Amino acid sequence: MAGVHDGPSSPLFRPVRLRGNVTWTALGVTKGGESFRERVEHALRGKCTCWGVPFEIDRPVLLGKDSYTAALKPFRARWLIFMHTTDASPLKPNQDGFVSPARGYTNLREHVADYVMVYKDGTEVRCPIRRQHELGAFERGWGQACFEAVGHRKPHSIPPGHEQPGLIQSWGRSQTRVDSPDMLPWTNWLWAWQNPHPEKAITALRFEPRRGPIVISAISAGGVASMPFRWERRQKAVLEVPKDTVFDATLDEKGLLKHVQLDLGQIISVKPRPLYPNKEWAKTYNNQLPKVSEHEWLVEYTAHHEACFHLWDGSRIPAETLAKQGRGNALTPIAPSHQRVRLRVLDRTSKQPIPVKLHVHGEAGEYLTPVDRHRVPNPAWYEDSAPEFLNQSIHWCTYIDGDATIDLPLGNVYIEVAKGFEIRPVRKVHCVTERTRDITILIEQTLPWREKGWVTADTHVHFLSPPTARLEGAAEGVNVVNLLASQWGELMTNAGDFDGHTIFGSREAGGDGEYLVRVGSENRQHILGHISLLGYQGRLIAPMTCGGPDESALGDPVDMLLLEWARQCHAQGGLVVLPHFPNPRAEHAAALIEGEIDAVEMTSWSNLYGGIDPYSLSDWYRYLNCGYFVPAVAGTDKMQATTPVGAVRTYAKLPPDTPFTYDAWMQAVRSGHTFVTYGPLLEFSVEGKSAGEWLRLPAAGGTLSVEWETASLTTPVSRVELVVNGEIRESKTVSRGGASGHWSLTVDRSAWLAILVRGKYPDKPEFIAAHSSPVMAQVAGTEFFAAADAVTILEQVEGALAYLDSLATRPADKIFKRMRIALVSAHRRLHNRMHQMGFTHAHTPATDHPEHH
Repeated sequence: MAGVHDGPSSPLFRPVRLRGNVTWTALGVTKGGESFRERVEHALRGKCTCWGVPFEIDRPVLLGKDSYTAALKPFRARWLIFMHTTDASPLKPNQDGFVSPARGYTNLREHVADYVMVYKDGTEVRCPIRRQHELGAFERGWGQACFEAVGHRKPHSIPPGHEQPGLIQSWGRSQTRVDSPDMLPWTNWLWAWQNPHPEKAITALRFEPRRGPIVISAISAGGVASMPFRWERRQKAVLEVPKDTVFDATLDEKGLLKHVQLDLGQIISVKPRPLYPNKEWAKTYNNQLPKVSEHEWLVEYTAHHEACFHLWDGSRIPAETLAKQGRGNALTPIAPSHQRVRLRVLDRTSKQPIPVKLHVHGEAGEYLTPVDRHRVPNPAWYEDSAPEFLNQSIHWCTYIDGDATIDLPLGNVYIEVAKGFEIRPVRKVHCVTERTRDITILIEQTLPWREKGWVTADTHVHFLSPPTARLEGAAEGVNVVNLLASQWGELMTNAGDFDGHTIFGSREAGGDGEYLVRVGSENRQHILGHISLLGYQGRLIAPMTCGGPDESALGDPVDMLLLEWARQCHAQGGLVVLPHFPNPRAEHAAALIEGEIDAVEMTSWSNLYGGIDPYSLSDWYRYLNCGYFVPAVAGTDKMQATTPVGAVRTYAKLPPDTPFTYDAWMQAVRSGHTFVTYGPLLEFSVEGKSAGEWLRLPAAGGTLSVEWETASLTTPVSRVELVVNGEIRESKTVSRGGASGHWSLTVDRSAWLAILVRGKYPDKPEFIAAHSSPVMAQVAGTEFFAAADAVTILEQVEGALAYLDSLATRPADKIFKRMRIALVSAHRRLHNRMHQMGFTHAHTPATDHPEHH
């Protein structure tokens, strides 16, 4: 095998020319074991760099039965690095198959050789070579590393797949972001011997075997002051690159960067430096994204204190220079995070720890995280399920239960604590000193919506474990997290967490009853649509997907309709929601016509500032216009750390004196007394009727009194608007913290009314930040019906029928006929209603009939 280079060579070491007693070709036919002979072809040859130490491998020394003396050109050195390896020592079990004494697979501490250093003055120093201390086997097994030697390839970082898709690496292993490649086909072990007489010249080495074979491949000598393979704790620095240099942050297959490398150490990560508004930190808003430096990079590394940085232009910067001078050319050190602190967030009233979302960074913008959280969180799909949040991969946060251990630098640190929409976020600066052991932050609920009976929910979360979902929900102030099992091709997620009855966090399950997690399922078909089945009892409703990619597996037939899944969920006592409404936009129209949908979901995904999609509202409005009342709920469809639980959330109001339970929440959603929000809270009534309720008016109609109130601690409010039958009828500019108001409205036909709240951050466009479910005002003698909207709904059902008849993979004939009858029934229900209302419309060939000719 050719020589390897796992990084640049340290100028503090130089190879020692060693000419052994055997060739590599002859080594392959020695008396070593069969595995030894088979693998010797993988042994290193030629010039190598291992752990920053240069080696030149020529003829190796094979130490079998006889001693061997290697004459050397006289040299002086504080350290000698031996590159050597041995065969495994076979275990000898007794007649019962047991081994005694049990010294491990490596025969721990077995004395296999002596290495004798011979000085020019004739004196000698003898060093015993022992298994799993100075020497290990070339075929290293798991858990069999050496105590005083390292495998010849130093550890290095690896990128997860989403960062470098072209670099071949295994999913799962790559999420660790680190590789320690010492379980190789042939592993050499590097043992560093500290010369007790560095002032004396060494002229020879004598190798005396006790138990072999041993292969000594090469030797290097150096002058560092301490153990060369002992790296120091992680440190950080700011790397400044010239404006005309395009920095390349990709790693090669050895984990090396193009522009900055270390010899006696390793670069851990390199990220663009975020430029936080530190001077105005307490005045900026929660989750505000920092700017990003174009020419500065945060470099995290671990290294021997005499290591050197090797830069793109060939220059070298000793790590000691950073420590002593505070700067080294393009690198500026960042204060190390060595002060261990207990950080607690307490409820101001109870003084008890309270779950929150936490962000901390230092003066240079470096992310500071609790010791049990990622320093470099992973935002990719299904690549991480830790309790963390990454706003566009720059503003990093984690979730804590209110009590965390964190390592901080001395000096100012910048802290952000947030918990939902009813508690004012805290941004503060804390100066850490050597005496700092604890940091305590008090928070309190400011807006009383929970006391008024409102409970919050995220109807759509994936991939988290139930306890992690509960932590994130509690930290975000979300009372109900619906964790949805599903299928993605051949991948099943959270199916094992579903048992059809457990409500995690309930008092019955040992929780406090305030923050709940219930596992349901999202059942999906990539053309017909998706449907969320929440809170149902009994067995998992399966199959969870059908019809092939990109939802189910190749070859799966379409053997279930959304309508059928919905009916099964209702039969099992559950709540049916159309997720990320309205797409995929097909068969859910039939389920709405048949009255099997309890709510439609407004969804955020990863966009915290896009607000509620006007198209989603427009599609919902057409059903309301036709009298199909379905309340609005909100779910994030969280599948990765870029989306926080409850970024957009449902508020549902419980009836007075009704205890909060999961069942009570489901009933509140069914009643329609809900609103969805990105931050602003609201209350709304029409003639004293709340969202979800019906008003009965005489044929003459009447004047309606609309009362509303909105308040916000997070998203600045800009306008409040009254929506009537899908059109804005009133609009009022309000202050960023909210307001209350009143409108009067005369109606002469049936109308639904809802409140829409817009928000505006100083540096972003205005967006729809909140929306209520409607009050339905029915005027006698008039129907909720809009012909143009009805036609589009009917066409949607016809599209589902067309797909079923043409492209859909067919199930058994009986199942196909059952599904088709269900869709035709829904189509006829709306179709007949249109004719009863006297509206004609175009037909597809499959739905044409004589009445239109």
